[in-house]
Amino acid sequence: MIDHLCIVTTGGTIDKIYFDDKSDFQVGEPQIGRILEELGVGFRFNVIPILRKDSLHITAADRELVRAAIAAQDAQHVLVTHGTDSMVETAKVLATLTDKTIVLTGALNPARFRGSDAEFNIGTAVGAVQCLPPGVYIAMNGRIWDPRKVRKNVAANRFEAAG
Repeated sequence: MIDHLCIVTTGGTIDKIYFDDKSDFQVGEPQIGRILEELGVGFRFNVIPILRKDSLHITAADRELVRAAIAAQDAQHVLVTHGTDSMVETAKVLATLTDKTIVLTGALNPARFRGSDAEFNIGTAVGAVQCLPPGVYIAMNGRIWDPRKVRKNVAANRFEAAG
């Protein structure tokens, strides 16, 4: 059980805002703090917004920035919200941080949309980050994945075992 959770946000679909008039989107403010407050979680948390990007636009330099920001935190338990398209690549970069339990999660539909998977994925990630040993994990579709053994199936819009 944790008393305090460090949350790092990078953008992605979970934070997207869509505009009907143009079918355009922007990555908005991080939604996870609002979600956790509404759910009345029994632990303290802080949200550190690092990026506000669609994960298709996250660069190697961005990944290093995220890794450095997490490394600089005293927290041993870190939840990262991230876009799903390049979540696996970022998780592999974070694997160099061997002394922390880091769980990445995101959403296939924006948190602001009714029926979004955001709350479910966040809940899964919060449970995972409290129970797993140090390492890097992905929490999506109700499962906890080893980043080296998972891929996003774009056609099916879900995560699945790689191979």
